[in-house]
Amino acid sequence: MAGSVLVLGAGMVGVSVALQLQRRGRQVVLVDRQPPGEGASFGNGGLIQREAVFPHPFPRKLSEILRIARNRSVDAVYHPTALPGIALPLLRYWWHSSPERYAQAQAGHAALIATCLDEHLALARGTPAMALLRPIGWMRLYATPEAMAAALAEAERAHRLHGVNFVALDSQALAAAEPHLLAAREGAIHWTDPLSVSDPQALTLAYAALFTEAGGSIARGDATTLERHGAGWRVTTPQGPVEAAEVVIALGAGAGAVTRRLGYAPPLFGKRGYHMHYRLRGNAVLHRPILDTQSGFLLAPMRAGVRLTTGAEFAVAEAPPTPVQLARAEPLARRLLPLEDRVEDKPWLGVRPCTPDMLPVIGRLPGQQGAWCAFGHAHQGLTLGPTTGRLLAEMMTGEAPFLPPEPYRAERFR
Repeated sequence: MAGSVLVLGAGMVGVSVALQLQRRGRQVVLVDRQPPGEGASFGNGGLIQREAVFPHPFPRKLSEILRIARNRSVDAVYHPTALPGIALPLLRYWWHSSPERYAQAQAGHAALIATCLDEHLALARGTPAMALLRPIGWMRLYATPEAMAAALAEAERAHRLHGVNFVALDSQALAAAEPHLLAAREGAIHWTDPLSVSDPQALTLAYAALFTEAGGSIARGDATTLERHGAGWRVTTPQGPVEAAEVVIALGAGAGAVTRRLGYAPPLFGKRGYHMHYRLRGNAVLHRPILDTQSGFLLAPMRAGVRLTTGAEFAVAEAPPTPVQLARAEPLARRLLPLEDRVEDKPWLGVRPCTPDMLPVIGRLPGQQGAWCAFGHAHQGLTLGPTTGRLLAEMMTGEAPFLPPEPYRAERFR
């Protein structure tokens, strides 16, 4: 059992951790109830977001808080029954969003983001995964001169501080870049560094194939069966128990259900999100992903069609789907782009795992020998999977970490 590792969770983060460990000589079994890429890694905007150096803080303006509190927006919706359970994490999120604390979170976040393109390309080059990574960036659209001016100032700051590249487009340049838009906008910021993924699940599956080609194993199993077994760990699968010397918990929004049984209760909270694919009318084309800031939704060209993604929905665990945001966004999206029929019968639903300080948890699980954490990436699991995988694998194998790991340590929530 020496040198063996269980990785629980087969999303982009878990697959990346498993691959990096397997390549470093560990014998790894990747365990999930579903095939790789079926969770939050399946449904997202498909962006490797090199520009996302400023995490999204809790709103500080009273007008913005009141707007969300009315519960009528496209970008944020809540179930009243969920409020008691998320009140404390959201209060901590607000606390961490004060200017001085946000500066610390931003520094830790930007350090991870700065490496995301290099780490994805290091895995994908020379493999079928490269065909899924499109160097087209994405655009954020603005409706008013004031919004465009503020966005330009923020983009210039991101470039100055973190080397992020962009092109500012006025209304005419935007219309030329995306000629099938139906509505005019004041302008757009085209973030040119990010990679657009044509099929996020396929990318996770491609990295999972690299893992198995390197000798790793994938098993179906329930992470909640994790238990101590001697000096190591054991989890139950339909084929019988699987044992290993170490375990990595990379379960996204479900991580807390496992870590709490081990004495660690991080203040995770979930943001639910939906997506639906659409055909376009006639010969209309969307050349790159676009986010309409005024309406709060993203439209992205994917293999399956144009994907419409929603913002955040706060609900109790296992609450039935309530795709009200999608219902609000679809008419607005149809006025922006010539969408035709829906591709699927029903929308996809997933949960993004968030922490109050806007940073993931990467490192040792407190109080448990041989247990490690890799979760809490919020909207950036797809972006940061390979970065997290390398960082944690280096920590576990005794290499010098290529990034300082202290900002992401689990103990900050003890």
